[in-house]
Amino acid sequence: MKRWMLLLACLPLLAVSAESPEEIRKDAQRHRAMAAAHDAAAKCLESGKKHDQCQKDLQAACKGLAIGKYCGMKHEH
Repeated sequence: MKRWMLLLACLPLLAVSAESPEEIRKDAQRHRAMAAAHDAAAKCLESGKKHDQCQKDLQAACKGLAIGKYCGMKHEH
């Protein structure tokens, strides 16, 4: 196959559109909201509440905000 044909086949991969300023702003807002939910979960744990209760609170704060039930983050315990 000629090189130019290979290049033409790859062109659609190079045509990825950049995010608009509005999309970037909304994405930043989601990250801040997730960070606030995780900060509240950390404060919940520091207050002496049970881990299960803090997890439930985190899940409620993140509902519809992030993918998965751990608000976009999961670590081992």
